Amino acid sequence: MSTVEDFFAQHDDWPWNPPRPGRATFHYLIAVTEGELRHDVDHVTRAVAPGQWLWVRPGHAQCWHPPGAARGTFILFEPDVLRTDIARLLAPLTAHEAPAVLSPDHDDAAWLQQTALQLLDEHRALGRRPLDVHHALRRSLLESLLLRLANAPGIATADTSAGRSRGDTYGRLADALELHFRELHRAADYAELLGCSVRTLSRAARDATGKGVREVIDERRLLEARRLLGGARWDARAVALHLGFTDPANFGRFFRDRTGLTPAAYAARDNRTDP
Repeated sequence: MSTVEDFFAQHDDWPWNPPRPGRATFHYLIAVTEGELRHDVDHVTRAVAPGQWLWVRPGHAQCWHPPGAARGTFILFEPDVLRTDIARLLAPLTAHEAPAVLSPDHDDAAWLQQTALQLLDEHRALGRRPLDVHHALRRSLLESLLLRLANAPGIATADTSAGRSRGDTYGRLADALELHFRELHRAADYAELLGCSVRTLSRAARDATGKGVREVIDERRLLEARRLLGGARWDARAVALHLGFTDPANFGRFFRDRTGLTPAAYAARDNRTDP
């Protein structure tokens, strides 16, 4: 737990000088109160204005920009810090595909910021109270903040942003895809896994995203390839194997057809070190 300005001051040589992509292993939650924060999430530059929150989730590729005049609170927490019942309630907002930039209703903004500051104060109060009380207070404040943020008017979650609920066919496909995109690559694979027809699955995907099932599957594989070639700096052969391609050449064609670049050219561009 910190502030944007303190975090950048303490890490002035990493990872934004020069900016380099990396892969998040924690939740990064940043509430901007002044200025504008620019931040790349999954290769898209987000501009976060005062009153908005940036949420980078574990597994996302991210790249920092210089903070400029941006100010605000910075919360970093591990996925397993939340209690099981709270994690279940927060699942739509912690989900992989939930929005990166959140814009809570104005009426909730002051309360959210106050709770974030209370959390920051408790984080800095190590030694003021017994250690178990200190940790319990931090977790309680974090859970209160996240629950209020998840349920604030104007917040789109993974459930509502695509106009669906997790219980419907496309929601089940999205969940299954996140678990199995490395080894299952055909629409028929997911139809069998979910106990429905390919036609039903195709209709659900088209209604939710405007895309066919195969395109949805390929986009998820492509996203992972970009993350691994960029932030994680894997070589093309390792990425191909990880994503279930039997031949690195097939992966090369898959990647080039969708990005216009070979995997090697993409990695060289994304990992450039020039300021």
